[in-house]
Amino acid sequence: MTAAYDVVVIGAGPVGENVADRVVQGGLTAVVVERELVGGECSYWACMPTKALLRDAAALRAARSLPGARAAVTGELDTTAVLRRRDEFAARWDDGGQVAWLEQAGIDLVRGTGRVAGTRTVEVTGADGSTATLEARHAVVVATGSGARLPEIPGLADAAPWTSREAAAAQAVPARLAIVGGGVVGAEMATAYAALGAHVTLVARDGLLPAVEPFASDLVARSLKAAGVVQHLRTEPVRVHRDAQGVVHILLADGAAVDADEVLVATGRRPATGALGLDRLGLTPGDWLRVDDSLRVLGPDDAPVGDGWLYAAGDVNRRALLTHQGKYQARAVGDTIVARARGAAVDLSPWGRHAATADLRAVPQVVFTDPEVATVGHTVASAAAAGLRVRAVEHDLGSVAGAALHADGYTGRAAMVVDEDRQVLVGFTAVGPDVGELLHAATVAVTAEVPLDRLWHAVPAYPTVSEVWLRLLEAYGRDATLSAP
Repeated sequence: MTAAYDVVVIGAGPVGENVADRVVQGGLTAVVVERELVGGECSYWACMPTKALLRDAAALRAARSLPGARAAVTGELDTTAVLRRRDEFAARWDDGGQVAWLEQAGIDLVRGTGRVAGTRTVEVTGADGSTATLEARHAVVVATGSGARLPEIPGLADAAPWTSREAAAAQAVPARLAIVGGGVVGAEMATAYAALGAHVTLVARDGLLPAVEPFASDLVARSLKAAGVVQHLRTEPVRVHRDAQGVVHILLADGAAVDADEVLVATGRRPATGALGLDRLGLTPGDWLRVDDSLRVLGPDDAPVGDGWLYAAGDVNRRALLTHQGKYQARAVGDTIVARARGAAVDLSPWGRHAATADLRAVPQVVFTDPEVATVGHTVASAAAAGLRVRAVEHDLGSVAGAALHADGYTGRAAMVVDEDRQVLVGFTAVGPDVGELLHAATVAVTAEVPLDRLWHAVPAYPTVSEVWLRLLEAYGRDATLSAP
């Protein structure tokens, strides 16, 4: 089979779906190529099922933090019910609903493994060995995402380790779970499986949540310890072995030993580019794809591949490995392709219509641990690395009236990072129960570069946890000097 479309998208996860939808809405034709499930990692093995694993425990924690509700709570979590609800959010690993959405949106689907076969040409090999050739009139977009990276530790591969996929889709909770890696996946799965009854041991070479502000990671570490999670920080496995009885034995660099029934490896991601045929374009299979400001793939000479027909969006370009940022890039890519196809102007200025500027300045993220961590923009450390002259202020969230009402013994903290030269917010971090719902206000402030003088007039409703914004501005010391714009 040979078919021609305006745009060919390789990868039908959230990013690929959004690219295709955007170009179709712009009047072009599109086809997506998918070798697994339409809907991708987020739908079946990441965002949705993992948050479903975490939600019941969070709701129980919330109920137990209030005396009246606590009196109504009996028993412990029903693990079977939690896993059943998780299965529902993963659509029981059936992509029928997502395929129906593609059809409704006017997007064609070709199942199989897509490889770049030439200029604007993608060859697809189906599971039965059949082949199809797809020709793109305007663009090919790589949206194949990323997969779990396994470190080269002696014995690890032979020990049948879990990755994030197995952790998200497990049909039973192991009695003992060892987690290697202290990033977002490791911290969230430690939270989830400890709540579901597993004895969890966390091994984190770089510490727990090393990319967030230290006060936030410290509070999560204390909470995990209170939940019974044993933490081996600043060390790493040097040997792994699964014995004949199925027990996994892990020897650490500091001499400690860990035994577990399963081991989850959460030590980073690798780009899913190995089977794309990128060597035909002078690129290295298995590498991250470098892109320009319009997300066109760059060759070794730093020029767009060919005449600029190849794009990369989502994890595969390594700008921001988050589903919502990938979808943001997808909207930018789709609109850019449509504009170029029509001969219209493309605005790639900072915050321009076709620029994915937020990838560089305002990436929001919620870590769904207990307590949650919400971040956007810079930390103090990243701001310093970027050469900004900043000042950071912090405030005890538990002292805010809305937080005291939200939960007895509410413990949390918030901080904002201010660019001293421009007097705008460039970073925000909060840690505490349910702080994820505070994040979008911070994202708007960072993205819009709201001057502190104007932010002072954004009055938080009383009594809400959002009153922390007022307290942070007061802590910054401008309560007596700010003037109306």
